[in-house]
Amino acid sequence: MVNKIKVEICCGNIDDVIGATKFPIDRIELNSAMELGGLTPTIATLKKAKQVTDAAIVCMTRTRTAGFNYSETAYEIMLEDAKILLENGADGIVFGFLNEDNTVDKERTEKIVKLIKSYGKEAIFHKAFDMTKDPYQAIEVLIEAKVDRVLTDGHSGYDIMQGCQLLKELHEKYGDKIEILPGGGVRVENVREILDLTGIKQIHMSSKKTYHDNGEYNGFEAKQLEKMLKRLV
Repeated sequence: MVNKIKVEICCGNIDDVIGATKFPIDRIELNSAMELGGLTPTIATLKKAKQVTDAAIVCMTRTRTAGFNYSETAYEIMLEDAKILLENGADGIVFGFLNEDNTVDKERTEKIVKLIKSYGKEAIFHKAFDMTKDPYQAIEVLIEAKVDRVLTDGHSGYDIMQGCQLLKELHEKYGDKIEILPGGGVRVENVREILDLTGIKQIHMSSKKTYHDNGEYNGFEAKQLEKMLKRLV
């Protein structure tokens, strides 16, 4: 925690986790394939991450890139992935399920939340929320489904400064029922202003740069995170 602000950092592999542990972070969102928007991490990565950090680790469940209207088989795999991740120490599961019309799939959401809660862990709805038609209707469905937290840029298409008013409204209206976690487009230049404008006391960051190894992949960038954290002081 930095200046009473809870900090979550998005990590795509074990090297990212090791880099992030050098900073005062509270929570890691563990993924794989960050260059694809973040997919389900391996169990081995979670186990190793638990060994190298005391920060809470919430794990993504996502089988592919693109949208969030999955086949039944893909959904069943994500449920099984969630179960295995929870059994191996995940502190929460990050997920997002939409219907064809981009409304929240309440049935699938309720089912995975029930699974997560059976382990006493956190249920987090990711930025699929920002693809929904009506954020107010969507968040009420998430509250009914007993989701703990929602990651969102305020329906702004990653231009999070344009989403700050909605983030503030959601926090003020629903913050006692569900946590609003700003994320998506958070940078050194805007991180302090996002928190000041919304009144929210937590932030999701993705401090990364492009690396090359017979191809490109996204990985942790320490200097960028250091600069963002200094802006919180």
